[in-house]
Amino acid sequence: MNAQFRKTFAKWFWLLFTAGLLFVVLFFVGIARGWFGYMPPLEDLQNPKNKYASEVFSNDAVSLGRYYRTENRVSVNYEEISPYVIQALVATEDARFYSHSGIDSKAFVRALLTLGKAGGGSTITQQLSKQLYSPTAGSTFQRLLQKPNEWVIAVQLERLYSKDEIIMMYLNQFDFLYNAVGIKSAAQVYFGKKPSELTAEESAVLIGMCKNPSLYNPIRHTERAQLRRNTVLNQMEKYDFITEAECDSLKELPLEINYHSVDHKEGSAQYLREYLRQILTAKEPKESSYSEWNKAQYALDKREWDTNPLYGFCQKNKKADGSHYDLYNDGLRIYTTVDSRMQRYAEEAVQEHMKDLQARFFREKRNKSYAPFSRQMTKEEINAAMTRSMKQSERYRVLKRDGKSEEEIRTIFDTPVEMQVFSYNGLIDTTLSPMDSIRWQKYFLRCGFMSMDPHTGYVKAYVGGPDFAHFQYDMVSMGRRQVGSTVKPFLYTLAMSEGMWPCDKTINQSITLRTETGQDWTPRNDGKTHIGDTVTLQWGLAQSNNWISAYLMSLFGPKQLVSMMRSFGIQGDIPAVVSLCLGPCEVSVREMVDAYTVFPSKGIRIEPLFVSRIEDSNGNVIATFTPETYEVIDELTSYKMISMLRGVADGGTGSRVRFRYNLRMPMGAKTGTTQNNSDGWFMGFTPSLVNGCWVGGEDRSIHFDSMAEGQGASMALPIWALYMQKVYADSNLGYTEDEAFDVPSTFNPNAGCE
Repeated sequence: MNAQFRKTFAKWFWLLFTAGLLFVVLFFVGIARGWFGYMPPLEDLQNPKNKYASEVFSNDAVSLGRYYRTENRVSVNYEEISPYVIQALVATEDARFYSHSGIDSKAFVRALLTLGKAGGGSTITQQLSKQLYSPTAGSTFQRLLQKPNEWVIAVQLERLYSKDEIIMMYLNQFDFLYNAVGIKSAAQVYFGKKPSELTAEESAVLIGMCKNPSLYNPIRHTERAQLRRNTVLNQMEKYDFITEAECDSLKELPLEINYHSVDHKEGSAQYLREYLRQILTAKEPKESSYSEWNKAQYALDKREWDTNPLYGFCQKNKKADGSHYDLYNDGLRIYTTVDSRMQRYAEEAVQEHMKDLQARFFREKRNKSYAPFSRQMTKEEINAAMTRSMKQSERYRVLKRDGKSEEEIRTIFDTPVEMQVFSYNGLIDTTLSPMDSIRWQKYFLRCGFMSMDPHTGYVKAYVGGPDFAHFQYDMVSMGRRQVGSTVKPFLYTLAMSEGMWPCDKTINQSITLRTETGQDWTPRNDGKTHIGDTVTLQWGLAQSNNWISAYLMSLFGPKQLVSMMRSFGIQGDIPAVVSLCLGPCEVSVREMVDAYTVFPSKGIRIEPLFVSRIEDSNGNVIATFTPETYEVIDELTSYKMISMLRGVADGGTGSRVRFRYNLRMPMGAKTGTTQNNSDGWFMGFTPSLVNGCWVGGEDRSIHFDSMAEGQGASMALPIWALYMQKVYADSNLGYTEDEAFDVPSTFNPNAGCE
């Protein structure tokens, strides 16, 4: 009986064991073939579809910012990760990582017997497979069903990748909270460092989060995170990555976090990054999508699409799989021409001057019922302007979409609520009605500044406004404002190209021209000196004399001036009217800086170059960019214009760059002020840089009442000068005040009059 029982038991035991083993084998074969649950195809395992943020770099290889939708993940190579990070990860998460093939059987059995109380059984490779291919489980049962799939995927990953590659992929995938996805973002967010610079204790903090990032969040749970850090350090000492003495000393250190929040609106060159985002993702313009009043913009966009390879880059170019590039997920590396130091100096110059200028504007408008508008505005005109701004606001669009009536919307806009408003001394907590907050925003003057190399086309600095977080409209590329007297060099260039010379003379007297409609037009002139005297054209430009400009317009006519301005790269609407000689046309800062490159580069205009190359996530160069150049005028004409424009800085309307800011380099310049001081301009160039600056109100009706404060020399010139002071103070940039214009020593600006 006992022998028969043992025989029967053994028979059934081995039968059930074999069946169970066969079932397990078939089960895992089924998983591998995708019969049970999701199994990624081999090509996906060989090339996991990671979503990486695209990163923008300066020309000197400094990260300026990133583009991403939901995850700020940036790929980093294994060699770029601190050894402490890798040691902490292995010691804490998977001590036998280098000896198993994806599944640690010892850790699995231990976790099974202790129900996880002695540690989990998941290897780093299993955790990676979970990150890559397992959606968030809705229940414990669903999570248990995911586990076998992760085991199979882990084994597959071990066959396809080296151990170093698996660690690299894991650290690039992990979400460390606060938009810090991946070790590179985490190192920057929590410590302001590169991942290669992380110390042992800093590495322990981040790896400690891998167990549960919310639970061991070092920002919200400092004490808990410090205890977890010390546990990781103990593990590193246990597995001989650090000594006992090192471990003890590191555990005594306080938990120090150098937190850097990550947001699209923060960082350097925000206006440039937003400009690049828009043009990189632009779609081919369709005329039907533009309203009648905006057809001119369609023409500009269409030209950009047809001639600029950067415009619509993601739509024009495809990846190896045939899909278009995705700026937010494909991990592109965009190398701009901006110099990070010069960009910082430009932003500092804008902040320094605009803060001071704004204080003066507040003082002038204090207790004025019409503020921040001009005194020429009637109450009805002010109300109309405010209503127009209200209807352009996002709040208005949301309320309108929700079915609110105009009366209800107006009541909401007139009802005070708690809010924060911008100031140069920080955000202010206050109670205002939305309508009053619109008025408050209008108080702040706006600006645009761009600096570029006239020989390479490299844009060195780009600031589209005083504060990107609160004033996002880009006044370098998007904004177009009347240019005033900065248009005059184009008129004088026309005269010089037709054989005139800086020393040619005319009488400084009022002049009347006949307009296109047959009416008389007599320009007003602010200058009070040398009236009725014979003066040179050199003097006329240096003093920005309107009568001399009108005299030249009488010789050549508006159509010739329009043609000349087109050759200088001015793309917008240019009215062919006699008053064009005083600059009523609207032009962007970018176009003006581009146009002024003609003077220091011997008559050759070079278009601004914002991006030098783009790489894919693997570092392969997928596009390079070079600037377009155009011959505008001959060399002799450029020499004449350099001589004339130097006079503006050396004794004319731009001379405060000398006596107030003590800048001594050779330079050409032109100030510009439009009617009622609505726009202040300063254009200036040295042998190596062309910079342009505009300052004004959001609306043309918002401006200084005082000419002394509202002219271009007061509003825009200081930003230009402060920037150049900082540039020259940094010897590492290579710019010096000893540079000279490339003009032959034999050139004589008075030769034509001898």
